[in-house]
Amino acid sequence: MGRYLRVLGLFWSTAIAAELEYRLNFLLATLTSLGGLAGSLFGLFLFYRTGYQFPGWSWAQALLVLGFFTLLQGFAATLLSPNLSRIVTQVQQGTLDFVLLKPISSQFWLSTRAVSPWGLPDLIFGLTLLAYAGQQLSLGWSAYLLALPPLLLGALTLYSLWFMLGATSIWFVKIYNVTEVLRSLLEAGRFPITAYPMAYRLFFTFVIPVAFLTTVPAQTMLQQSSWGWLLASALLALVLLGVANRFWRFALRFYTSASS
Repeated sequence: MGRYLRVLGLFWSTAIAAELEYRLNFLLATLTSLGGLAGSLFGLFLFYRTGYQFPGWSWAQALLVLGFFTLLQGFAATLLSPNLSRIVTQVQQGTLDFVLLKPISSQFWLSTRAVSPWGLPDLIFGLTLLAYAGQQLSLGWSAYLLALPPLLLGALTLYSLWFMLGATSIWFVKIYNVTEVLRSLLEAGRFPITAYPMAYRLFFTFVIPVAFLTTVPAQTMLQQSSWGWLLASALLALVLLGVANRFWRFALRFYTSASS
């Protein structure tokens, strides 16, 4: 574990040093994130401006869901997209060969090699939303601590889904459209799961587990979620993490070097 932590420190220090050569990108990323957040808030406002509210969710409670969504969006921009989107390139160019030859887990290398500071605005905006909504709802620090485990489990679930899609590039090299479809489906996490008709609720809970990414952490923060949902979140995250690892090992059996 100590060796992996040292390697991780080297990975991220070199990646951040390289990214900071283009500091104007941070301003552009901030403006992009601010525009996306403004659009999300406006979309939510359109529902609540006439007094309508999603079943069981007040305006401030719905902001919690949007806050968790923005946090996960920042997590994806900081870690997932810079790393997992490059698996396709690694396969196309044959540089995956050099990754497989390294004395370290290839999944670890592919998942953590790069880090992008341009996801920080989304992380900051997400935390700001949570702080504002929590203040409106008079929530204490204990509520934030309660929401931390399901949030981390949601991040693991998101990582596992994204990594498995990236692994399919060994068979289907051009999978950019597939990852975009996943990201589009995850956009449903902006709103509480009760905002959708029953058929969509079932789909976003048991097929594409969007509900576990944003709604369950918000319900836990509000102390409206049962232990069953938390247990299901943990089980889902651990199972998907194990499946992602096994799927990667299975996919490597079909990998043929593009450089030889």
